[in-house]
Amino acid sequence: MLNIVKMKKMKQNGEKLTMITAYDYPSAKLAEEAGVDMLLVGDSLGNVVLGYDSTVPVTLDDMVYHSRAVRRGAEHTFIVTDMPFMTYHGGIDETLRNVRRIMQEGHAHAVKMEGGVEICLAVESIVKSGVPVLGHIGLTPQSVNQIGGYRVQGKDEQDARRLLEDAKALERAGAFGVVLELVTEEVAAEISRQLSIPTIGIGAGRGCDGQVLVYHDVLKYDSDYREKRFVKTFADIGAEIRRGIGQYVQEVKSGQFPAEKHVFQADDHVVESLYGKRKVDTRS
Repeated sequence: MLNIVKMKKMKQNGEKLTMITAYDYPSAKLAEEAGVDMLLVGDSLGNVVLGYDSTVPVTLDDMVYHSRAVRRGAEHTFIVTDMPFMTYHGGIDETLRNVRRIMQEGHAHAVKMEGGVEICLAVESIVKSGVPVLGHIGLTPQSVNQIGGYRVQGKDEQDARRLLEDAKALERAGAFGVVLELVTEEVAAEISRQLSIPTIGIGAGRGCDGQVLVYHDVLKYDSDYREKRFVKTFADIGAEIRRGIGQYVQEVKSGQFPAEKHVFQADDHVVESLYGKRKVDTRS
């Protein structure tokens, strides 16, 4: 299984890291079988699994529950679980209690935290406690209301300098890597060049040390999928699911299903002993 030492070596060797989100046992199992390097139990589950319009309503209990399911499905893959909204902005003791739940109850290998300089004291304390931390800067969905919506980051010099400062601060605090979300390609590439730890991009261009995408985006797994510029969909299972369920509904209503091969027959003497009559043909 991949670990944080191997990840750093992969960066040094120019070998790209692959990461995808997973939220339950079957998605984790399929992703592991496909050979992904890391799984992210993202608080994006609020949007794509729980039906919320943001990640803010996602609770620590939600993350523990889904992380545990993912670990059961992917026993041999490095699993990172998001710390949800406002679970690491209080005192250090409270933060460490929340981290403990993710690790002990959720069975994750590491936690991910959104923010830069402002969370570095918490990151340092968590790392010192023995828990690996993945940073996350750029577009940070938990603070989307504060940063003015889902906007690309690093478009001007001041913003670019801020992102680089945040990334370096996270590295100094002991983070083993940094997710760069919706960051201009040039800025993301420069951050990746200046850090000794891996960067994992999502909408951050080709210069990152790895990439992460949401499971439901990769597979177009949605009833009302909206295209995203930074996403490439590799399969359309949403359409296939609709087709399959639609065919099931049609065949049940028409009597095609269940067919002869789908049923279990009792012997004639059993039917006679139970009901006093021979079997009848139920196909009509």
